[in-house]
Amino acid sequence: MTSKATPGGVPRIFGVLLAGGLARRMGGGDKPMRTIAGRTILDRVIARLAPQCDGLILNANGDPARFASFGLPVIADGVADFPGPLAGILAALDWAAANRPDVKLVLSAAADCPFLPRDLVSRLYGALKAENAELAVAASDGQSHPVIGLWSVGLREQLRHALVVEDIRKIDRWTARYRLATVTWPTTPLDPFFNANTMDDIAEADRLAALDSD
Repeated sequence: MTSKATPGGVPRIFGVLLAGGLARRMGGGDKPMRTIAGRTILDRVIARLAPQCDGLILNANGDPARFASFGLPVIADGVADFPGPLAGILAALDWAAANRPDVKLVLSAAADCPFLPRDLVSRLYGALKAENAELAVAASDGQSHPVIGLWSVGLREQLRHALVVEDIRKIDRWTARYRLATVTWPTTPLDPFFNANTMDDIAEADRLAALDSD
């Protein structure tokens, strides 16, 4: 893959789409494969992040063939039987270290957020540098979204220790150890971090899609 600079002078940042949820409130299956206004959620996420990142990978467990049509590398959790986004983030950091040594930062995003902001990477990186932080996460409406953030590849061994040895599973427990920048986005005309957890959310997303121009 040919490297390219991301917009606005941001260095090469790779993206991982976290698709490890079990969608129990939707009756099982892959939430990102649900359709909103004629397009899968995953297709919408890719369309938002591909222009901002120097490549994307998908973190998902099980048969990777079900995502073949999207044309992305699919990586499974490297920590066995660990249900949680930190395992997916660690898998992405390990993948970047092995396959993209030119990349120092990885963006993580939930693969069930169809309306991600187009300035996600640039604003997170800007805050990271301005605040001399080690990590950066997104927020909206007074709530942090720790699954959506920038992660240093250089912290992957510390993260592995936290997962395997300390059994830390909550993202904010781990990020609390580091200098963390939090960037807040407005929620009008819609919350860019809206995520689809239930069938009612899918119906609401259909409505919101009309307010969101792609």
